[in-house]
Amino acid sequence: MSTDLTSSPSSFRDTLPTADTSGGRRWLYPRSTTGRFTRWRTIVAIVLLTILFAGPFVWIDGHPLFLFNVLERRFIFFGVTFWPQDFYLVAFGLITFIVFIALFTVVYGRVWCGWACPQTIFMEMVFRKIEGWIEGNPAARKRLDASSWTTEKIMKKGLKHSVFLLISFAISNTFLAYIIGRDQWITLITDNPAEHVVGLAMILVFTGVFYLVFAWLREVVCNTICPYGRLQGVLLDKNSLIVAYDYVRGEPRGKLNKSELTIAPVMHSKGDCIDCKLCAQVCPMGIDIRNGTQLECINCTACVDACDSIMTKINRPLGLIRMDSQRGIEEGKSFRFSGRILAYSLILTALLGVMGFLLVSRSIIDVTVLRAPGQLFQHELGGNVSNLYLVEVVNKTYRPQTVRFRLNRPDARLRFVQPLSLIPAGTLTKGMFFIDLPEKMIRETSTPLHLDILVNDEVVDQIETTFLGPTK
Repeated sequence: MSTDLTSSPSSFRDTLPTADTSGGRRWLYPRSTTGRFTRWRTIVAIVLLTILFAGPFVWIDGHPLFLFNVLERRFIFFGVTFWPQDFYLVAFGLITFIVFIALFTVVYGRVWCGWACPQTIFMEMVFRKIEGWIEGNPAARKRLDASSWTTEKIMKKGLKHSVFLLISFAISNTFLAYIIGRDQWITLITDNPAEHVVGLAMILVFTGVFYLVFAWLREVVCNTICPYGRLQGVLLDKNSLIVAYDYVRGEPRGKLNKSELTIAPVMHSKGDCIDCKLCAQVCPMGIDIRNGTQLECINCTACVDACDSIMTKINRPLGLIRMDSQRGIEEGKSFRFSGRILAYSLILTALLGVMGFLLVSRSIIDVTVLRAPGQLFQHELGGNVSNLYLVEVVNKTYRPQTVRFRLNRPDARLRFVQPLSLIPAGTLTKGMFFIDLPEKMIRETSTPLHLDILVNDEVVDQIETTFLGPTK
């Protein structure tokens, strides 16, 4: 392994793990791991990757489970359609999600980065594994990169990057299917390419972006580009759960000879760390966790499994590197909820409660009524005065809905320019109508009116508007 993994504690913060002393790129060659955390991470990755690739192609009752159509401002979450009129729900959901991530960072550190972030899952569970299958173990990959361009190197590099491009192409198509929908995506890739130049160009552009990220940038995304990597440094405190090295138990480091392997831990003078450096060799971010908490650590727990395997071999207790808080390491205290964690939890609970209420109380029909621009009032036969209004009705359901309008004044009459009663499923329908009032009943220039919106003879919404008329 390269010498950057054995940097002294006094200088490890001077440079990035991915940069050498001259500022050039230093490639990392992390070793693979086995163990309980690795098994759980693999299961989580398989589940999340299955959901990701299946998401835009799973339809329920003829509608996608997920859709993020930014162009048409139409979003579907778990089969529920959200229109521009529901943007407040999307905004509120994003706020809730941000608080959720902040809370989990306070409690569990960068567990999102190591276990659920698409960047980490694709990099560690897909691209690095393919790289290992084609180019060999870390030592073989390092020798291959340092060697001259032989036939073997050309074949291995060509095969690896071809597979990387194919996977990036698959990811690009999946993301496009999330945006435009399954049917439109199928049309895009099966129709005449000349009619879909923009869409096909976007597929190629995003394929290039994903290829660049996973083939070249890699851990630089987490260290430099991702804003969450910087945010987590502000959120962590001494009570946050992090991947930590128990220096109280591990120091002083030192190699063990065969005779010391049979001695009980309390009998030998050295710490439990035998300075094998395996924890640094398996780290996908290139850091040595024994140097303490570092911004680059993504809580992937690869070093935990690596250290536990060594502790098992030398007959020492597991957990020299473990999930613990800084205070837990220093004081030997178990993890406990702090006031900060409790505050985040209460805020998150309140946000989830409000979000749930807004979703449950969300109307199936959204109606917007505006007085026609540039129009005041008109005198009609029979001593009536009329106002012209524009109406937009959004049917948020997957079934046609019969809508009826009812004024709250018995002396008022509503006349539609064109009949507007049956609203097709998942559409926005526009119309116009007049409201007539007897001139003798008008007492002020602007008369407030209430318009009830009824679906299946039940009031689902009430619109407030004004009626302009002459006054004596």
